[in-house]
Amino acid sequence: MIRRHGLFALVLLLGVAAGLRDHLDELIAQTDLPPVLAETSVEVRDRNGALLRVFPVEDGRVRMAVQAAAVDPAFLAMLIAYEDKRFYQHNGVDARALLRAGVQALRAGEVVSGGSTLSMQVARLMENSGTGRWRGKLRQMRVALALERRFSKAEILNLYLLHAPYGGPLEGVRAASLAWFGKEPARLTQAEAALLVALPQAPEGRRPDRYPDAAKAARARVLHRINAPEAVLSAPVPKSMRPLPRLAAHLADQLRVARPGIERFDLTVDAEIQRSITALARRAVAGQAAGVSAAIVVADHQTGAVRASVAAPWYDGRNAGFVDMTRAARSPGSTLKPLIYGLAFDQGFAHPDTLIEDSPVAFGRYAPQNFDGQFRGDVTVREALQLSLNIPPVRLTHALGPARLMEGLRRSGAEPQLPGGLPGLAVALGGVGLSLNDLVQVYAGIAQGGVARPLHWEQGGSPAPSPRVMSRAAAWHVGHILAGIAPPAGTGAEVGRIAYKTGTSYGHRDAWAVGFDGRHVIGVWLGRPDGTPVPGAFGGDLAAPVLFEAFGRLGMPLTPLPAPPPETLILSTASLPLPLQRFRGWEAAFAGARDAPIVRFPPQGAVLAGGGDGVPLKIQSGRLPLTVLVDGAPFRTGLRRRDVMLPAALDGFTQIKVIDAAGRAASVGFRID
Repeated sequence: MIRRHGLFALVLLLGVAAGLRDHLDELIAQTDLPPVLAETSVEVRDRNGALLRVFPVEDGRVRMAVQAAAVDPAFLAMLIAYEDKRFYQHNGVDARALLRAGVQALRAGEVVSGGSTLSMQVARLMENSGTGRWRGKLRQMRVALALERRFSKAEILNLYLLHAPYGGPLEGVRAASLAWFGKEPARLTQAEAALLVALPQAPEGRRPDRYPDAAKAARARVLHRINAPEAVLSAPVPKSMRPLPRLAAHLADQLRVARPGIERFDLTVDAEIQRSITALARRAVAGQAAGVSAAIVVADHQTGAVRASVAAPWYDGRNAGFVDMTRAARSPGSTLKPLIYGLAFDQGFAHPDTLIEDSPVAFGRYAPQNFDGQFRGDVTVREALQLSLNIPPVRLTHALGPARLMEGLRRSGAEPQLPGGLPGLAVALGGVGLSLNDLVQVYAGIAQGGVARPLHWEQGGSPAPSPRVMSRAAAWHVGHILAGIAPPAGTGAEVGRIAYKTGTSYGHRDAWAVGFDGRHVIGVWLGRPDGTPVPGAFGGDLAAPVLFEAFGRLGMPLTPLPAPPPETLILSTASLPLPLQRFRGWEAAFAGARDAPIVRFPPQGAVLAGGGDGVPLKIQSGRLPLTVLVDGAPFRTGLRRRDVMLPAALDGFTQIKVIDAAGRAASVGFRID
């Protein structure tokens, strides 16, 4: 009878247990899990993967994407050994650990050990619930069991690594490792790993910058658990929380606004160059008048990739530091003169050794003056550009037409802004709005043999095909002239290594210097972001020394400037074709007259098939004899016919200029495929 009752009781107990188990299974299955997809900080990285900028998420917290594979395995082993040694065996709740914690609490009258598993801690972090009350603990157990059913151990570990708190705004092991130790968590020392294991249990009470003794004691408990050497126990803890990097901050802001939803931006910027050029910008404004700021852009003109973009010395309220001065439209002063001369070379108006008058001139009510108020009479174009005279480039712009100069800017990739609408001759001396990025693009095109080189900031982008702004020969001539300008005193630089030009806008509001060697192009701007004058500020005095120092900070020798292309016409003034020996503005002005030469074939911008006997050139009007230049080099002189066959060997973009006996010119550009 007793055996029968005992058997009945056993069956009843098993039935109750089974019922409880089924009820528990149903309860776990019905558990609503908190969202596990959390917003992570947008990261901006340099060309080598180094961190440039981290944007906080909600409430200013820094939560950086992380996977266990990117974390030091020794840290993971230490975390599991200290926090949850049966992590890979239990189903979310470690009954043995809970029993031990309960017995210890009863004996001591207080909580001695928690008994929480990593899964339970993840449940608490996901729900942002407390740790001490039994109701909260039971809820964590239920959520932990549900988590284990729906996620793998690896996924749960990744959730802990992403959400664990480490003091202040820091969430996750990556943000903690970068803020406390200045490095990614892939390679941590034992002491560093132990501190990161201990911090999440009391992230504010154990902050090493505020409570170093508590941080050391907590770290020591972790290290004792793994029997670490005594030397590790005595290692110092961090004294401060490092600010996360904020390099190229304006550029990062621009990209994030333009492309919301992107979690990571990989830039062409080089973090070391960016850091060094930022320091240079800060030094450049030290001792200057109040409110003076600086901006510097460094680019590889062979690819258009930006290596450094400093929009202001500081990213704060100092000197209007939040204003991005790489994109602000300002007057470029004399920095457009190289483009004017290059376009004039291509139109057959001038050659570096063409004589041009530096004398008083008026175009209607517009009478340009040289900066020093003096006139030098006849000078070569080379001298006019190197001396940055004002009257010669205005004469050339009058012959070219201001619209052609504006088109040259646009083909270079610039976005000129004209407050008055139609361009006038004043654009030659800076009467147009351009940004520092615009000017760097213009000079990059000159450095690349006349082919536009638009800047880009992100890796992986394939720049669109670039148009030709000027011929190879014209671009080489411009670069060669600029390289002959003496470097600023005290820089120790040699003439001929860097082709550069300075500029000062009207009223001393902007000081510029832009230059290139065979690989890099750099632009420098100094001034006040609000546009108020800086008395005594000149591009040659302020910006040029900064430009040359910037080249010295690239960490590599200067790349030689290129040799002249084979079609380059290198002759003295007396040896030039007669129409090129002297610029005659009044003759150039008649280029559009009824009997001026007109190229009827090939048409401007045509794409022609290569091969055959060549390309026929057909000319209408113009006073005989004619001179024909192909890419700046004489092809026919004394021509008394109006048609001629161009060379069959032409390939790619070709510029043809026809000059008649009166010095009037016409030109076309076309492409041979």
